[in-house]
Amino acid sequence: MGLSKENLKGLILALVSSGFIGASFIIKKQGLRRAAAASGVRAGVGGYYYLLEPLWWVGMITMIVGEVANFVAYAFAPAVLVTPLGALSIIVSAVLADFILKEKLHNLGILGCVMCIAGSIIIVIHAPKEQPIKSVLEIWNMATQPAFLAYVGSVIVLVFILVFHFAPRCGHTNVLVFTGICSLMGSLSVMSVKALGTSLKLTFEGKNQLIYPETWFFMLVVAICVIMQMNYLNKALDTFNTAIVSPIYYVMFTTLTILASVIMFKDWDGQSGGTIVSEICGFVVVLSGTVMLHATKDFERGHSFRGTGPSSPTLSTRLYTGNGDFLAKQDEESGSPDSSVCSRRQESY
Repeated sequence: MGLSKENLKGLILALVSSGFIGASFIIKKQGLRRAAAASGVRAGVGGYYYLLEPLWWVGMITMIVGEVANFVAYAFAPAVLVTPLGALSIIVSAVLADFILKEKLHNLGILGCVMCIAGSIIIVIHAPKEQPIKSVLEIWNMATQPAFLAYVGSVIVLVFILVFHFAPRCGHTNVLVFTGICSLMGSLSVMSVKALGTSLKLTFEGKNQLIYPETWFFMLVVAICVIMQMNYLNKALDTFNTAIVSPIYYVMFTTLTILASVIMFKDWDGQSGGTIVSEICGFVVVLSGTVMLHATKDFERGHSFRGTGPSSPTLSTRLYTGNGDFLAKQDEESGSPDSSVCSRRQESY
């Protein structure tokens, strides 16, 4: 199936976005490390000294450029096409981590990169063509259909539980808590970004959508979701190894975003069963490549899940062993049942 002009524009923007976002992970990580060394308080435990670190802001600006490109991409192409291409940012992140963070990328990791690229190509080839949208009111009707409202309600409940129940107890010992919050909010932000991007696109084409309150509502949702994502992504990056955060965040975020897009925009309507299966297969190949990409990183995965570092003397070791010492001391002082429960749960990982 050939790419439409709109899908091609979205594809190019998504590729540019992946390059910038992948680099920003590494730059921000270095900034967080410098800030922690200067202040003695890590972002993962509530420190905000990184806001005064120039290198962190360089990473933040790099990420913003990537996100802007990603934002525009959603205005041209469906989320089913744009979102999975985020795997390419993990490739960029993994390669830079090999050179800068000394997290070695082995041959199996290189194979994972190849799988991510191959899966992305499959998705691009079978990407659905969107029906033209003429007004933000059409998107609003999609966003207020019962099925999507049920999804939004479920996300809000899950985020509330993660933030107020699990984050204080297991946030620093279970990587799924912070990344889960980022991913759930991210799926809503992508839907709002697509709605807002389409509205601005129509406005620039001479069909003013700023007169509708729905446009401003989507803008508000984007702002709230992005702020939450940034906050909890910083906590995840500062608490756990980049090689753990990146693939888990990608898998959860992409899966939830595609689910939300299929429910809201009905991306698969009008496609044949074979095409849908091909898209799913491409997505599975990308997910497998993402997992394989980090499977042979130079760290001990089990310890990373607990917030402690790898056994080898790398930068990640020094970063996460400190967190592990803090957590061990905290658990000894508190001796709370909740801490014990979280620890026991981690044994299953």
